[in-house]
Amino acid sequence: MKQTCYDKCPKITFPAPGGHVQSGWDAIVSEWRRRLAESGHRLLVVDCYSGVDAKYIQSLLSRTLRPEWTVDTTDLLKSLAQIEALVSPYMGDDPVFGRLTDRRLSDFFDADKLAAARARLQGGDGLQLVCGPGAALLSDRRAMVVYADMARWPIQLRFRSGQAGNLGTPIEQGSAAEKYKRAFFVDWRVLDQHKMSVFDDAEYFLDTTDPAQPVAVRGPLMRQALLNLTQRPFRVVPYFDPAPWGGRWMQRHFHLDEQSPNYGWGFDCVPEENSLLLQFGAVTTEIPAINLVLRHPLQLLGESVHGQFGAEFPIRFDMLDTIGGGNLSLQVHPLRAYIRDHFGVSYTQDESYYILQANPDAAVYLGVVDHVDADQFSADLHRAQSLNIAPPVEAYVNRWPARKHDHFLIPAGTCHCSGAGNLVLEISATPYIFTFKLWDWGRLGLDGHPRPIHLERGLANIQWQYGTQWVEHNLINHITPLERGKWWREEQTGLHASQFIETRRHWFTGPVVHRSTQSVNVLNLVEGSAVKVESPDGCFDPLVIHYAETFIVPAAAGDYVITPLDGTSESPLATIKAFVRGQNADLPHDTPRGLKAAASREPLRTLR
Repeated sequence: MKQTCYDKCPKITFPAPGGHVQSGWDAIVSEWRRRLAESGHRLLVVDCYSGVDAKYIQSLLSRTLRPEWTVDTTDLLKSLAQIEALVSPYMGDDPVFGRLTDRRLSDFFDADKLAAARARLQGGDGLQLVCGPGAALLSDRRAMVVYADMARWPIQLRFRSGQAGNLGTPIEQGSAAEKYKRAFFVDWRVLDQHKMSVFDDAEYFLDTTDPAQPVAVRGPLMRQALLNLTQRPFRVVPYFDPAPWGGRWMQRHFHLDEQSPNYGWGFDCVPEENSLLLQFGAVTTEIPAINLVLRHPLQLLGESVHGQFGAEFPIRFDMLDTIGGGNLSLQVHPLRAYIRDHFGVSYTQDESYYILQANPDAAVYLGVVDHVDADQFSADLHRAQSLNIAPPVEAYVNRWPARKHDHFLIPAGTCHCSGAGNLVLEISATPYIFTFKLWDWGRLGLDGHPRPIHLERGLANIQWQYGTQWVEHNLINHITPLERGKWWREEQTGLHASQFIETRRHWFTGPVVHRSTQSVNVLNLVEGSAVKVESPDGCFDPLVIHYAETFIVPAAAGDYVITPLDGTSESPLATIKAFVRGQNADLPHDTPRGLKAAASREPLRTLR
């Protein structure tokens, strides 16, 4: 295909009132000095998220503002031994999985040290500085509060480079994988809760993702921008990562770093870990996309979805590239009862593979064969794990041919993996990490070590009744024609009835009106070079979407129209749309509802 125009740095533009945004340390410090003098504040509180270099910020502000006294919040934390005891119930002994914490950030601090610091701060007459995670715990009415924030992907890169550690532990403690696990199950949970508790009090938000070019945004402007963002479609900032099985399609077509060995993953809608790029005039700041989810869940998700999931974004889109690579690990996701009982999570990773590109010999492994011998499969997998001898996978698991625009549905408990030669758009529930590997084809991870296999967990969740015939009739191209108009036709493509996500595909050569369902929609352009997403009433500025780009339409955004870039097109374009079932999403168009049609499938045969 032709080179794509995939935008790796999508910016969301806002007007910038004068003096509300500063770029560079000199401008930021000058603004804060002015604001402190103007307001009479005698306490500068710089609260920091995980990954932010609080030591550097503290040193710079101490040098330039010369406070009377400086408090480093890490000096107020409990001892390392106490913190390890605090978090150990959530870590367990598994290298990958833990349990989501219900702790608060205040639990990490020594109460006596906090009280002593408060008393000394109250006795000072000159400027005083508090800097570090949890700094706002020492805030009072004299304080100017700054929140220094960072998205989870830059934090992960800092884990890998040894530039960041976990809350209350030395930077050098733990591998990158161990730091990620601790952050995922503990740090990010307590820090997100704390951040939202001080969000309204922050007079400035500080972005140090690029430490050489920080950006500070006045609190009212940032809060207004987030509210405005719930009224229009937008894209998050995608990020890409190599994988042991990774391919080359995204690397070539998205102009990714050619020095990387490959790019297996492309995460273009995981708001918990993606960023948002907000452009205020000529200045761009990067903020965590999860801030929008946590700050305005009702407007973003809609009342019903918010009632079901709370302040969590329940739909995930990402890309898996094995074109020029290898098979993913053979895997299975936990059943709902299992993930609830073992990890404290209320829903599981039901998912699907939508094929964006495929080589002629590409395939997807999905479901066990009919009349599978479960005991023998288990024995062969155990033998493979202990002796690193390949099991006869295709004697137990179906291998189906994969072609562009095929849609494979993967309910929890289904054995599956993408084979080599695919660019998959993975549409799934949950942003979480609960994948149980059964076999990894005898290879090593990118770090030179075997990747963790969770065989017992996986075998406990396999649904043995998901055999060849059942899979073919229920999980592969289970497509139902729905409605059609002058320029378009709509199809239901999944997910399986046991899953809470539904997907709709629209083929179109002209405008398609999508009626508001008061529920968040997530879409990807799966055919065609570019489209416009517009408001029929001019309520938001048009958004241009290119091939393979994912975008989010908040519940509060209202109706939207998707149109080929030139108005009409000779060749059909296509989008895939995902939403949470039960949100009246069968009313997306300007034609009467209720057009009934029997499901139609193109039969597939297994490759043996």
